Amino acid sequence: MLGVIANPTDHGVVREFFELFKTPWEFYRSDHRYEVLLCAGDAQLCRTAAKLVIIYAGSKTLFDAEVEIDSQRRSTILSYKGGRIPIYKGSITFRQNGFGILTDEISHGSAGYLQQSNGSALARIGYDLFREVHTLLTVGQEPANASIPTLDMHIALLRDLIIGCGVPLVEIPPIPDGYSFIACLTHDVDHPAIRHHKWDHTMFGFLYRAVIGSLIAVARQRVPVRHLLTNWAAALRLPLVHLGLAKDFWHQFDRYLEIEKGLRSTFFVIPFKNCPGRSAAGQAPQIRASSYAARDIVDHLRRIVSAGCEVGLHGINAWLDSSKGREELDEIARITGVQSLGVRMHWLYFDDHSPLALEKAGFSYDSTMGYNETVGYRAGTSQAFKPFQATSLLELPLHVMDTALFFPSHLNLGAIEAGKLVSAVIENAHRFGGVVTVNWHDRSIAPERLWDRFYVDLVDELRSRGPWFATARQAVSWFRRRRSVVFERSGQDREVIRAKVCLDSDDEVPALRLRLHNPLEYHPSRSYVDAPFTDSIDVPLSASSSVAS
Repeated sequence: MLGVIANPTDHGVVREFFELFKTPWEFYRSDHRYEVLLCAGDAQLCRTAAKLVIIYAGSKTLFDAEVEIDSQRRSTILSYKGGRIPIYKGSITFRQNGFGILTDEISHGSAGYLQQSNGSALARIGYDLFREVHTLLTVGQEPANASIPTLDMHIALLRDLIIGCGVPLVEIPPIPDGYSFIACLTHDVDHPAIRHHKWDHTMFGFLYRAVIGSLIAVARQRVPVRHLLTNWAAALRLPLVHLGLAKDFWHQFDRYLEIEKGLRSTFFVIPFKNCPGRSAAGQAPQIRASSYAARDIVDHLRRIVSAGCEVGLHGINAWLDSSKGREELDEIARITGVQSLGVRMHWLYFDDHSPLALEKAGFSYDSTMGYNETVGYRAGTSQAFKPFQATSLLELPLHVMDTALFFPSHLNLGAIEAGKLVSAVIENAHRFGGVVTVNWHDRSIAPERLWDRFYVDLVDELRSRGPWFATARQAVSWFRRRRSVVFERSGQDREVIRAKVCLDSDDEVPALRLRLHNPLEYHPSRSYVDAPFTDSIDVPLSASSSVAS
């Protein structure tokens, strides 16, 4: 059992952190003996209060009386086992006083050390863990650090400290049983038909990019000649589309179902047409308004649902007005017949008050927290989490978006560079678990974008890594079950830990897995033992070989 000492104002952050690092813990009780004691800040404790004492603080503490502080920085990046951990709320480095764990990339000083003697250990980490977690789950990471799953790295560091000091560790990893991670394929439906656009900026923008932009891209060897020919042919066909004499080449719902070949995906649709909504400064730009409404594509939506996919809301004002959010939710619920809906805001509009507004409106999850301009981990994690303002709403982070990869105003990558960036996100999911959430807009596989080949390759790469392909709602349901797990001590000498699921799911989701890291037992091919479970499971801490469900 892990005991935690933290400032009372951080208790909400502590609770959320240990929903992400799902292991037995409790707030420190003076009458209990703990294998591991984690202290964030100052506390009057003996270094031998537990087998392993871990002190997190970005300034000098009582424990540092005999330690010389080398430097102090407001923000930096720490090196850990070849990886990088950005620090946003202050860190310190020490004159070497034990085995070095972390290194400041700027000063090259030791930002963490480990001392071991007489069967006990002290780890001193030079930043405040829970301040960092709070920043990641609220403000988020700056785009320069987007590629780093910072919160997942914090968890990995803590896990490694515990196991490395010889303490057995039980956890519920964010990995469904039988799979390597979760993959969520999602689509923001902004422009389902070009025939809705007559003499507006969208139509003229299409013509420019299809005719002139394609020619420039071919000249710069950024796209093949066949893209140019396809786009010119689409531009010539545009009058026939408007006359109803040719198929609308922006109708791509069936093509997505064909590419995904039975995989379940999520389509976020706009409820009302010609409504730009509000921005943080007032009226949003008129170009944010859509020229379609969900009711205009009812037949397509019903076909999507019948294929086992999900329809959610692509919200307009829900992010700042719960009453407007309820109107938007009701419109999609009326069309789909589904009352429990998720949301992703159009243009990713979001602020500190959005989780509460969305929860009050009745949404079960949100999937807005991501970047418009780059790819990666806005919240520093691949896991669904609960925003601090919310009671039940979960946030499913957005990791990869097509426009961020390819728009000239964003990353403006070629296919090879974009592939490397996305592969790194997939590799992180394979390492840490969690979910890879992809957003490929409805028109992105159509002229003039023609990003279909990249999307096909992306889906194939995901398939090759063995994930569970889930709708956004299914993924969130699985995370809810994992979050509901409670740990209890049982047995005559309380030597058994029982993990019990306290929430049923209406969605069909895989089993959880319990993972036991037992450094006292040698396994030639692995450092842990996994056991699947759906309801409860008992783990004798004295041996990893007998796990009963």
